[in-house]
Amino acid sequence: MSTMSAPLDYDTEDKEKALGSVEDDVVYAEAAPDQVIASRFGRLGPLLSRLFASGVEARGVERVPENQRESKNAWNNLLMWWSVNTVLTTIPVGVLAQSAFTLSFGNAVATILCFGALGGIATAFIATLGPTTGLRTMVITRFSSGYFGGTIYSVLNILTQLGFSTTAVILGGQTLANINPGSLPLVVGIIIIGVCCLVPCFIGYNMVHVYERYAWMVTSVIMLFLWGLGGKAGYDINAQKPLEDTGRALSADILSFGGIVFGSFSGWAPVAADYNCRLPADTPTMRVFLLTFFGLFIPICFVEILGAALMTITDPAYVTAFTNGSTGGLIAQVLSPWHHFGQFILVLLALSVIANNIPNTYSTGLSIQALGRPFAIVPRFFWVFIAFVVYTVAGVAGREHFSAILSNFLSILSYWTAFFIVIVAEEHFIFRRKNGPLGGYNLDDYDIPSKLPLGIAGILSMCFGIAGAVVGMSEVWYTGPLGKMAGAAYGADLGFELAAAFSAVTYPPLRALEIKLTGR
Repeated sequence: MSTMSAPLDYDTEDKEKALGSVEDDVVYAEAAPDQVIASRFGRLGPLLSRLFASGVEARGVERVPENQRESKNAWNNLLMWWSVNTVLTTIPVGVLAQSAFTLSFGNAVATILCFGALGGIATAFIATLGPTTGLRTMVITRFSSGYFGGTIYSVLNILTQLGFSTTAVILGGQTLANINPGSLPLVVGIIIIGVCCLVPCFIGYNMVHVYERYAWMVTSVIMLFLWGLGGKAGYDINAQKPLEDTGRALSADILSFGGIVFGSFSGWAPVAADYNCRLPADTPTMRVFLLTFFGLFIPICFVEILGAALMTITDPAYVTAFTNGSTGGLIAQVLSPWHHFGQFILVLLALSVIANNIPNTYSTGLSIQALGRPFAIVPRFFWVFIAFVVYTVAGVAGREHFSAILSNFLSILSYWTAFFIVIVAEEHFIFRRKNGPLGGYNLDDYDIPSKLPLGIAGILSMCFGIAGAVVGMSEVWYTGPLGKMAGAAYGADLGFELAAAFSAVTYPPLRALEIKLTGR
């Protein structure tokens, strides 16, 4: 079975012939998405053509043919994820180690490194599929879970990315508003962050990479400043020892915190292939894997450990700052010795949220297109704009109370990334391997439901994964039976482990049966 699809060139006069069948329509949309979109919208066609000529990306979920893989810089895999994660929103994850789970600094660091490595490996694997297939992440799921299964994943991803975007603009807006209280309304702060995220995502793939290629330089220096100023205030790495649980309760704390750390890595898996699908198909897989892994592992661990370290400061002024103003108040207190320059650094930290929210915004547009052909024919930039409106309005509406509710909602959604990764990985390594049952990916079929898998195996395994998450989860409002047994008073969160395990065990036999009965 072919693993490549040969792009075809069409003259203008051949358009109608090219659009005569589903297969030809797909191939032509791959080769010239700007012309296809302009031809669909009649009077708006010339306006759209000028928009695309000015640099706005026309390509959405269409596959990138090999002869249009103009991007050669594999280092973008490292630099982009470095920029995305060296940001304000990563610090609160490390803070949770002590504030929510009473872990000592040593156990917090060990948990971040171990669960982080696991999440980094999973996400880096998904990233390797981008150059191999030339497809966006949500479209790749069609080869394991069928067209309908891919639609389910797209819905989950849309909810996840919009949820993360909402919390990001609220946090960025709150930081801007708190720099000089009373001078900037919170609503304006949220809108500023949202608009700044919209601009590069509206323009598209190349502008996203330009921004992310350089943003890490400023934010990495800021994180070093925070490390240094925290040290000046005085880290006491043994401060939490008396507060730490013991025995099963400690194990439960580590597992629950580890699930959050894993989610901070694996949360990028559903969008990981969106940002390297223009690399040449012969780009070494191991290079993409290692650059993505270290682009995630080094900055996320560095910043999350910073968050854990800041919680070891025992100076009463810092403890009060955290009590009254949570993570934002603590960071402001850490920067307070620098006075006005410290406020300037706070502004830059608030704006760092933009780098983090760009992938959420850009990939939401792609995930909406991946819902199906009626959505795919609408230009990508329109869905990006809709995503911006939704999460900005949600941020403004829920700015005072929405964040706490949403954090619980997002912890539930993060469970799905575990079974998503497992199902895609098993399809790739078991059924699509070179001498496997299917022998590779027939990439021409990505938008032809009749040639894709039925998806019954993928959807059933998805259901088993959800069942695993339910019996293993430990949330404020619900603890599953296995989660309750694994911990002490509050149970242990085994949601992502059991979601992955249940899907891993059920998918191979179900998929083998599906292939035997349907041949695809």
